Amino acid sequence: MSEHILVIEDETNIAQFLERGLIYEGFRVDVAYDGQSGLSIARDNPPDLVILDWMLPGLDGLEVCRRLRAASTVPILMLTAKDTVPDRVTGLDAGADDYLVKPFAFDELMARVRALLRRSITVSGPEVLRFTDLTLDTGTHRATRGSRPIDLTAKEYELLELFMRNPRQVLTRDVIFDRVWGYDFGGESNIIEVYVRYLRQKTEDENESRLIHTVRGVGYVLRED
Repeated sequence: MSEHILVIEDETNIAQFLERGLIYEGFRVDVAYDGQSGLSIARDNPPDLVILDWMLPGLDGLEVCRRLRAASTVPILMLTAKDTVPDRVTGLDAGADDYLVKPFAFDELMARVRALLRRSITVSGPEVLRFTDLTLDTGTHRATRGSRPIDLTAKEYELLELFMRNPRQVLTRDVIFDRVWGYDFGGESNIIEVYVRYLRQKTEDENESRLIHTVRGVGYVLRED
């Protein structure tokens, strides 16, 4: 399942801009337009990351941040027009993990989101990801299909982990480039196709069904036949 991001932002145009952009990047998104609603969503459907505006009606962002932090270790990225050092210190002291000043570039926001999520995964420790009879141990980087071990290179492992953290979700080429390689090889590069072919060769034995499927013109998806 893809990562779940909660956006708490009272400016409708900004909230909708963030929602559209994050969904395009492959995230599940909830939006709250005030602090109390945001806290209710976080309680009922805990997110993997919170993007939180400082200036909220009623319960302001600082108080929402303090309450979120008291209840969990969820990464919090605070958005604000306040850009002085004391303001930044106040936000971080309230429990925010990072701070972005408005107006901001979406690319920078995404870079901070990815960094916070990577840090969160590292802190939470290794786990075993499973999809049908395919397993991936994030601690040892060992993969198996059924009882058959699969030897992976470092980049093959990263690509397979991305698929297994987002099962049944179509991942675009841009998302795969960004999450696995961290930069764009250019529109003509076939590096993704090459590595998908490597993974298919390693995860598909004679009698094993295909798990990584091509969605023409879009990208790839990990799903059952």
